[in-house]
Amino acid sequence: MKTILLIEDNTDILENTSEILELAGYRVLTAPNGKLGVEAALVDPPDLIICDIMMPVLDGYGVFHLVRKNPDLAHIPFIFLTAKSDRSDLRKGMELGADDYITKPYTDTELLNAVERRLERIACLKQDLREERSAGPAEDLAHMTVDQALTQLVEGRIINKYRKKQPIFSEGNHPQYLFCLKKGKVKVFKSSGERKELTVGLYSEGDFIGYIALLEDDVYKVSAEALEDTEVALIPRSAFLDTVSANKEVARRFFRLVANNNNEKAEKLVQLAYNSLRKRVADTLLTLARKYDSGTGANFSIHISREELANLTGTATESLIRTLTDFRHEKLIDIREGDIFILDGQKLKRLVN
Repeated sequence: MKTILLIEDNTDILENTSEILELAGYRVLTAPNGKLGVEAALVDPPDLIICDIMMPVLDGYGVFHLVRKNPDLAHIPFIFLTAKSDRSDLRKGMELGADDYITKPYTDTELLNAVERRLERIACLKQDLREERSAGPAEDLAHMTVDQALTQLVEGRIINKYRKKQPIFSEGNHPQYLFCLKKGKVKVFKSSGERKELTVGLYSEGDFIGYIALLEDDVYKVSAEALEDTEVALIPRSAFLDTVSANKEVARRFFRLVANNNNEKAEKLVQLAYNSLRKRVADTLLTLARKYDSGTGANFSIHISREELANLTGTATESLIRTLTDFRHEKLIDIREGDIFILDGQKLKRLVN
């Protein structure tokens, strides 16, 4: 029987939620504030922690910090439970590394589904770890082709699902996984102290992200966020580093990716410093077309917010909108229901060159 620790200062919610979980077959420990919750976890480590954020004595963020600092508790899945629904609160909880976030009021089904998903995921992670320890490094890994080695690296991994605008990893956090996109689109961006963002990379199905921090053995210098509903394979840090160490061609592939990434960033800085706004917007549209064109031969179109497009271009949203309006009048693009259609790619290329 799985044990769940429920930390909640509202007596009614504590009792009702505890009853729901017990009826579902879980053993439930309860605590009316964060301090008592941490003490309960230390005495009887649970399989999952559900914790309110706004509490006296010690709030939910404090509980999470203490739990993650303790090596005996750090592996336990953690779900924030709160009445806050603002996106900034969701982002803060996820950036800290919480496994999920349930907003009050919630249904019994929503609660139980979240609990089941987290318990299933931690069980899969433990199974992956057991298999890696028992199997050891594959003897023939060094003799595989790059495609064979990467296929073996990705196959059978846990797939995480991210909603649009949900963070995948955040600047300043320590990397634990290499991420391989199975579906959807992701942006990688750098944030400034004024909460402004500059998008420094776009990724789609088949791309790897998060490898630079793993190779540098350092924290993330950038953040990654889903541009649409996205599915990502989680590759444990140890599996990635073992593959890179054993297969020279795989190592070369990722070193080339790092080099290309640095070259793209350098080119971006040059564009920001010397190119006109029209050139930058044209180049951004062409980059999106190269990255995400389906190859059907039809005019390329993309649904992207003006704020996101401004972040990609490195300009203010108002300036971007004025430039898009000019491009539309010049029949370089069309805009219908928020979608941007490239009508004359050749003229856009001439603008850039």
